Amino acid sequence: MTHDITVLYDTIRWEEKALLEAGKKKNINIQMLDCRKLCLDLDKEKDGYGTVLQRCVSYYRNVHSTAALEGMGVNVINCLKTGIFAGNKLYTHMLLKKYGVPTPHVTVAFSKEAALETLEEIGYPRIIKPTVGSWGRLISKLNDKDSAEGIIESREKMYPIHQVHFLEEFVKRPPRDIRAIMVGDKVVAAIYRHSGNGNWKTNMALGGRAEKCEVSAEMEEICIKAKNAVQGQIVGVDLMESEDRGLLVHEVNNTTEYKNTVRVCEVDIPSLMLDYAIKSNK
Repeated sequence: MTHDITVLYDTIRWEEKALLEAGKKKNINIQMLDCRKLCLDLDKEKDGYGTVLQRCVSYYRNVHSTAALEGMGVNVINCLKTGIFAGNKLYTHMLLKKYGVPTPHVTVAFSKEAALETLEEIGYPRIIKPTVGSWGRLISKLNDKDSAEGIIESREKMYPIHQVHFLEEFVKRPPRDIRAIMVGDKVVAAIYRHSGNGNWKTNMALGGRAEKCEVSAEMEEICIKAKNAVQGQIVGVDLMESEDRGLLVHEVNNTTEYKNTVRVCEVDIPSLMLDYAIKSNK
């Protein structure tokens, strides 16, 4: 059986359910496919997937399943390059800089000693992030040398990936950031994400609050550049309103969540995604 669209996932979130419901309303033949049950013969041509909407949360499942499917001739949104680039904060940062997108200042160090020495030079506070990760996990604010030593030492003992220390400027800004949802070359909706419970992080998973954000011409121009930098098609762009440099992009999301954006802005993002996916394969 040939499907119009396959939604490939490893975690069923509100967003994946919404895509299925939107497909039913639009009479689109959708296959919901759990990547954890996927087994592909890499020597065969594509077989009935239609266009694949890549929704795997796991970076490694995401990029490897995309690579396999694209190798078999399947149209995948977002493509492999987007999965690799947007799924890694260091790769994203370097591409944003290349494309002239304003970003927070970042330093990267490759050992605890180098990180601590750098922090003494550039000063505190600083935000340390894993290069691969989501939902605000393993992101910490380093306020001084004592906190930095403890956090960095703990990170290095977890996994080799955490021996790469991504040290981002702590941007002075309102206690909120902006999530803009892009479908093609258009920002279809945007929200402010306010910090919750006194937390400096704005992730909705950590108790943040959402509010509609009007999309300015400046914001849309920056978001288009950010999307193009990672060769994306359907992405979420996260921005901060700095006190002295205006809007800064600090992340581009390859499998963006949009539940709160739909709720607050009343925009049918799942239907827009499906329309785009259908047209992309013609």
